[in-house]
Amino acid sequence: MKKLPRETAPGSKWVYKTGETNLIGVLVMRATKKPLADYLSEKVWRPYGMEQDAFWMIDPSGHEVSGCCLSVSLRDYARMGQLALEGGKGVVPANWFAESTRVHADIGVPGRGYGYQWWTYPEGRFGAQGIFGQTIRVDPKSKTVIAVSAAADKASDRDYGLARTAFLDRLFAAATH
Repeated sequence: MKKLPRETAPGSKWVYKTGETNLIGVLVMRATKKPLADYLSEKVWRPYGMEQDAFWMIDPSGHEVSGCCLSVSLRDYARMGQLALEGGKGVVPANWFAESTRVHADIGVPGRGYGYQWWTYPEGRFGAQGIFGQTIRVDPKSKTVIAVSAAADKASDRDYGLARTAFLDRLFAAATH
């Protein structure tokens, strides 16, 4: 990434880029001197009682692909959402999830935004989503977590995303009645 030209001045334009998420993983690996899966298992997975081992896909150079490709069971996706809903007590610093799940970047879609690696939605909801439809959506008001395992036909399909959001909104409505 350091060889790529700067597109705009820092802070002038927001665009989600997987490469930046991958860079976070590289920095964590270098700082901890551990593979990401080992660090995640030690700091989050075991303390929170995840069912499966943490696992990232490995690239041809032998490094974990931290911008994507975390392999997680559906139950552990739901546990990740529950961890965030509960504030991560004992796993992350107090108020970290409250801070990370609020809007820090306007993404140009009314009512939606981006926090610290979390998407924000209307109604105070937040979540994570994968490129092919994998989803964790959290509604703090109803204390509901929805996890979806998916393999959409194509990456980042707008119509698929709209349909998924409409479906999730119906599930949240059903959870509150």
